[in-house]
Amino acid sequence: MDTRTEHGDWRRVVGYALAWGLAAALAVTIGVLAVTSLGDSIRGRGPLGSNELIRNAEQDDDAPYDPQGESIRTVVRDEFGGFVVECQGFTAIGVEPRPARGWTTVSYETGPDDDVDAIFTSGARSIEVEVFCNAGVPTVAEIERKTLPSQADTG
Repeated sequence: MDTRTEHGDWRRVVGYALAWGLAAALAVTIGVLAVTSLGDSIRGRGPLGSNELIRNAEQDDDAPYDPQGESIRTVVRDEFGGFVVECQGFTAIGVEPRPARGWTTVSYETGPDDDVDAIFTSGARSIEVEVFCNAGVPTVAEIERKTLPSQADTG
C-alpha cells in the first residue's frame, strides 16, 4: 500500500477543514461588525417591514413634533375597521382605532413616534397594522394577520 496517497488524502481533508473553519470565523466576524455598526437601524430605531417606501424614506430625526403644525390625517381601512393616523413630517400620531362590527381593539400606539400600530381581534383572528409617515403622508408599513389555533388543535 502506498503511504504517500494516504498521507495526501489526510492532508487534503485537514486542509479543507481548516479552510472551512477560517471561512466560518470570517463570516461570524463580519456579521458581528455589521450588527455593531448598524445596530440602531436594525434593532427597532425606525419602521421595519417589506414595504419599498420604508427603505426609500429619508428620516429627519431632528425635526420636532409641533401639535399646531401642518399635518395630514388618514384612515387606514381593512376588514378590521379603521385606524386613524396623523402625520407631521416623519412624526406619526395614532389618533384613534375604529373597529368594525365584530372586531375589538386590543391596543394602539398613540405616539408621537416614527411609527404607530394598532391590534384588532375578532374571535381567534388578529390583525396588527403598522403605519409610518413618508414625507408627511401616512403609509402602511405592514399588516400582519394571525389566527390562533382552536382548542381542538391544542388538545
